[in-house]
Amino acid sequence: MDPLLMFVMIILGLIGSFFSGLLGIGGAIINYPLLLYVPSLLGAAEFSAHEVSSISMFQVFFASLAGVLAFRKKSKAAPSLVNKRLVLYMGSSILVSSLIGGLVSGLLKENTINLIYGVLAVIAVILMLLPGQGSEENGKDLRFRTVVAIISAFLVGIVSGIVGAGGAFILIPIMLTVLHIPTRTTIASSLAIVFISAIGGVVGKITGGAVPVWPTIFTVIGSLIGAPLGSRISAKINVKLLRYGLVILISLTAVKVWSSIL
Repeated sequence: MDPLLMFVMIILGLIGSFFSGLLGIGGAIINYPLLLYVPSLLGAAEFSAHEVSSISMFQVFFASLAGVLAFRKKSKAAPSLVNKRLVLYMGSSILVSSLIGGLVSGLLKENTINLIYGVLAVIAVILMLLPGQGSEENGKDLRFRTVVAIISAFLVGIVSGIVGAGGAFILIPIMLTVLHIPTRTTIASSLAIVFISAIGGVVGKITGGAVPVWPTIFTVIGSLIGAPLGSRISAKINVKLLRYGLVILISLTAVKVWSSIL
């Protein structure tokens, strides 16, 4: 593998997962444009939308796995915060749909995948600008609309599997505003649900092919370095300005994607 490409993939994995850990959002919304445009701009490589979605999906899988393990290690209260019924219903639904999305992505044209990312980017910007919502009530005796939870998780899983995302940046607002899940329970349970989603997505990408092995490996290495750094720094600084900066970055990326489509 070319040393320049190896270096670029590690750095991109580190940057994407760093901001993911820093801001607590799904890393794919950052990783997708970085992987799609930066390697070609630097003359290191030029990845197709299919390859980018595959690399991003693997990165999300390992990042979410690291997040689940870190959460369990840091908090003895984790089992009580994770709602097993919620994870069972939404996790089962999103596992199936992300697997379908991963398989379907191999059949789609590149412009279609970019279009789906463009729509998700717009949604991400809107959700990131919304004021914080959710309650701090006890989620032990949680009640939620089961059918709505299953359907919403299924829809998120389809689009997430296609673009190589875990879907956290859409899933968390849905859990807070539509299902009215308490904030702490949402954060803890979404980690498990997104990890389950990533399992389905990875299986779908492997089955569908178009997985560039070495670029994926080095991107994952970078992400495993960046995510813990982002999480540590997030506890020490005010990330509000960085969040708005990221909104601008995603907005500009969405404009570029939409301009290439139209």
